[in-house]
Amino acid sequence: MNQPAPYVHWGFILISLPNLGVIIFMIILFVAALFLPFPGRARRRRSYQDQKREP
Repeated sequence: MNQPAPYVHWGFILISLPNLGVIIFMIILFVAALFLPFPGRARRRRSYQDQKREP
């Protein structure tokens, strides 16, 4: 904690490792949110289909 963070240098990109880790985590979280279903989505879909069948 009392040393500066290490940096990664790719051409013109210079970024610290902790910041790179946060960015990678945010990208993984975003991709997971795109592909994982919302909680309770199947339950809502079933109740909607049951309402359509009742009349």
